Amino acid sequence: MKTSTVLKKFSMVGAGAALFGAATSFVTLPASAAVTVLDFEGVNATYPSGYAFVQNFYNGGTSSAGTTGTNYGVEFSSNAQAICLNTPGIMCSNTSRGGLGNPNSQKGALFFLSGSETFMNLASGFDTGFSFFYTAILQSGSIGVYDGLNGTGSLLASLSLPTTSSNCDPVYSAGFCPFVPVGVGFAGIAKSVSFAGVANQIVFDDITFGSVTPDSVPVPEPASVPVPEPASVLGLLAIGVLGAGSVLKRKLK
Repeated sequence: MKTSTVLKKFSMVGAGAALFGAATSFVTLPASAAVTVLDFEGVNATYPSGYAFVQNFYNGGTSSAGTTGTNYGVEFSSNAQAICLNTPGIMCSNTSRGGLGNPNSQKGALFFLSGSETFMNLASGFDTGFSFFYTAILQSGSIGVYDGLNGTGSLLASLSLPTTSSNCDPVYSAGFCPFVPVGVGFAGIAKSVSFAGVANQIVFDDITFGSVTPDSVPVPEPASVPVPEPASVLGLLAIGVLGAGSVLKRKLK
């Protein structure tokens, strides 16, 4: 069946998501707080599942599926969603961790189905480094770390995210697999991160504050750990349109 998006096998949960910024409660975390990992497990109410909007799951509220996570004071844009990841015997998308990384972080990850980026805000700030895992087999992406909310202020660090391989064991039934670790160090206090790329073509997991290596489970060294010069603008990638034919087989959903 033809579809214009990569991840469309299940209907999305919570189409009437609340507007970004509706929640006002934040926890107070010092900028030098211990390393924190967002694994996007439990954002969806069930597994396997549809695709819930993250909303205030990490900000003392709930996701569009009504679930609640640890209150880290982290807020996401309204287009941020949790994708259901394939595991052996379960096929709910075209994406999987392939059994790699934290064994407790195999069922959910971050992606977006609209726009060319999604923002993550941490009003209390964080320092030292930022890291995560990602997969993007057809279209490249990028991230930018800013000292203001919603990608405002100075750009403290940025990373280009090249396309990744697609070579997981067939038991995972996923083209978007495995995920690749990347990280970046920076000076200053960061308050937001832009995750940019083509909608429905890039997925992130185990987003880690305060470290250039994602999560706490031993993994291969990050692809790059630069400390870039500050820049004023992070270029966003234009939204691409996939053609028909063989490309359709490699869609996320």
